[in-house]
Amino acid sequence: MPTLFRFLFFCATVAGMIYLTMWSLVVFVEPHEREITVRIPSDQVNPPEEPAGQ
Repeated sequence: MPTLFRFLFFCATVAGMIYLTMWSLVVFVEPHEREITVRIPSDQVNPPEEPAGQ
């Protein structure tokens, strides 16, 4: 039984470290807002129409 407790303690420690890392990123890192421009080719927005006879 001691190996099970050691394994569970190890898993809880790793999960706690991951949680602490995520929490510290949320608290201490501020995202910077900036303008983003994405150019879309006009043929993707308005595809050329095919002739009606085809």
